[in-house]
Amino acid sequence: MPPLAAVVFDFDGIVLDSETSEFESHRRIYERCGVALTADEWCDQIGLWAEGHDERWFLQLRERSARAPDRAEYHAEKRRIFDEVVPGAPMRGIRELLTELAAARVIVSGDQVARRKPAPDVYLEAARRLGVDPARSIAIEDSGPGIAAARAAGMKTVAIPHALTERHDLSGADLRVAHAGELTLGRLARLMAEGKG
Repeated sequence: MPPLAAVVFDFDGIVLDSETSEFESHRRIYERCGVALTADEWCDQIGLWAEGHDERWFLQLRERSARAPDRAEYHAEKRRIFDEVVPGAPMRGIRELLTELAAARVIVSGDQVARRKPAPDVYLEAARRLGVDPARSIAIEDSGPGIAAARAAGMKTVAIPHALTERHDLSGADLRVAHAGELTLGRLARLMAEGKG
């Protein structure tokens, strides 16, 4: 097996748990309108970014409740709640792992590629910018679509699910851990070399 050349991370859910805050923001507004927004409903769309994501949840609420606020009020309230609940610290163990990996500062977002996850574009672009072969890279992901995208790019994968992605099919991951604190450079290098972490 080729030696490890790069480790790439999904941001939402791996570096910072903004997904849970995003869900909680919409859930609270739904609750005030007498409508339940379940984690199961939310989980189905994690990892599949779509244009107009917040607007879609607003329109769905309008269909389900006569008590829904108007568009501007909904979006303002969602932003206010999000700012209130978003964590100020990174996910458990991520700071130490990034320090150990001496992380290069290459950032690729979904809006910089033609296709979004589960297509491999974001991971292929990250490898291109890093100047590495995707087959010598490991992607750390929290969602089923993210694991599928990284595997389609030819990368090894590590799954670190959280409460909202625990139900995703992560069976395609080469390794599954509870948090980033379980990962070290040595463990990732072994995963690349031997296919097991």
